[in-house]
Amino acid sequence: MKVQIINKSKHPLPDYATSLSAGMDLRANLAAPVLLKPLQRCLIPTGLYISLPAGFEAQIRPRSGLALKKGITLLNTPGTIDADYRGEIGVIVVNLSADDFIIEDGERIAQMVIARYEQVEWEQVQVLDETERGDGGFGHTGTI
Repeated sequence: MKVQIINKSKHPLPDYATSLSAGMDLRANLAAPVLLKPLQRCLIPTGLYISLPAGFEAQIRPRSGLALKKGITLLNTPGTIDADYRGEIGVIVVNLSADDFIIEDGERIAQMVIARYEQVEWEQVQVLDETERGDGGFGHTGTI
């Protein structure tokens, strides 16, 4: 699938690290490093603008290495970029660690997955079909 992209950053286009990767790394596009204090959040620009085809979204997800090693993750995860959005892709980063974290220009801060979706047409009914689970919620099986 071809997707139109404008790259106003000084970094390469997002790409897949391996042939079976689902996500492409997004890089911070910064004029100066950003200091992120514990529990602080900020919007990090990428310099990227995309035009997705109808029926597709871009999901912005955390990078597992940053989350595990540094406590850096994303709010509003996964973030959704709709097919009709034409603004710059921004990433809402949060520092959940007890230490300051500096985001450098060009640092890989998130990953983007392009996914197909469908819009629904609601059919209002009075009763839903029966299933084995029924209305069982969290922990309904009794196992952890």
